[in-house]
Amino acid sequence: MKQDAKPFVVTPGYQSWLLVMLVLINTCNFVDRTLLGVLAPAIKKELMLSDTQIGMLGGLAFAVFYTTLGLPIARLAERKSRVVIMSVCVAIWSVMTAVCGLAQNFGQLALARVGVGIGEAACAPGSQSLIADTFTLRRRTTALAIYSLGIPFGSLIGAVAGGWIAQHMHWRTAFFIVGLPGVLLALLTLTLKEPRGRSAAERGAPPVPVPPISAVLKTLLGKRSVVWVLFGGSVGAAATYGILTFSATYFVRRFGLDYAQAGLMAGLVGSLPMVVSNLGGGLLADWFARKDRRGYAWASVIGMVIATPLFVLGFMQNSLPAAVALLVCAGLFQQAYLAPTYAVANNAVEPRMRATSVAIFSFSWNLVGLGFGPLLVGALSDHYDGALTASRSADLLGLCAPGIGAGCADASSAGLAYALMTIAGCYAIGALLYGLSARTMREDLALA
Repeated sequence: MKQDAKPFVVTPGYQSWLLVMLVLINTCNFVDRTLLGVLAPAIKKELMLSDTQIGMLGGLAFAVFYTTLGLPIARLAERKSRVVIMSVCVAIWSVMTAVCGLAQNFGQLALARVGVGIGEAACAPGSQSLIADTFTLRRRTTALAIYSLGIPFGSLIGAVAGGWIAQHMHWRTAFFIVGLPGVLLALLTLTLKEPRGRSAAERGAPPVPVPPISAVLKTLLGKRSVVWVLFGGSVGAAATYGILTFSATYFVRRFGLDYAQAGLMAGLVGSLPMVVSNLGGGLLADWFARKDRRGYAWASVIGMVIATPLFVLGFMQNSLPAAVALLVCAGLFQQAYLAPTYAVANNAVEPRMRATSVAIFSFSWNLVGLGFGPLLVGALSDHYDGALTASRSADLLGLCAPGIGAGCADASSAGLAYALMTIAGCYAIGALLYGLSARTMREDLALA
């Protein structure tokens, strides 16, 4: 058959458009994902939920299907058009986000969150493998860092807009307003191109068959540094998602802010600083890695080591300005590990394995991090709340902001603060794991 289709040509203009679209998709992804945490105080009040249930809605109910379907969708993306798959999935998660606004109880909201997770399962594998196929090795980590800006952008929009809508309209309205525009984004996704041969960045290489998933697992698990990075990123994700899910609730309970004010504060400390940490981590890792591939590990270690004590100190404050200042500083380093980890997931395997490799990483990050991070914070908050209420030790420990009610707003403020300080310790564990990965990273990524 005559092949009249022109070969895929990477131009600077197309690279820019690809990144713009993928950042928008990732932003939409995290707007929908962040919204529940910002609306949690209002949802909890109307549906009479516990912190554990809020943590489950923000984590496990979403993450189980998100992670389970991520791998088969990635395998499909290795063979079929990633662009079409992503377009369909963007439409699914946007519609299901709007459906969350119709929920009348915990079960219905959990099912809607499952639908959001099913749709979002295609985002990371498809997006990152498209980037890896379009950008050369020297620019790949920086491109992935730019892509990951969708996380702070989406978190900021979701936090500020969600809080304002909940305060001035209704939390259900927020789901409708945020979810439905994603259908238009799904159509715009179809403007992207599918690279022919799956390796536009490495031109001249002939197409090869898609390796079986066992080959991808064997490649990843056969490199000790990659395994440590996988564990380190999962533990770091638990801290990140746990903190993001409960930030707005923390500001409501601790300082008596309304929903709009709490959303603004959560967006300020959990979103804008991440722009610096995402870009800084990617640029630093690329700079290090030009001389030594262990730079992917050291950039991650630096960010996590600095973020840990800043988060703990921030959640200990009973002054709003002091808490915001410390938490903003922590956010400047919070996700420095993200782009280097994406780079390792892509650079450790050959082009036809990249979507599957990212899906395997995403499975671990999201099942452990997103699935159990918010759930752990919610469970610990309920536990500490009960213990502190029984012992009346919240006031004795000085964890109550003045003027917000008797018993530190029934000790729930102190309980949530303790839970957030506990989850912040996961960054220290993650730093240790990334440090271990550096021992063999130079050899494991020698051919990347």
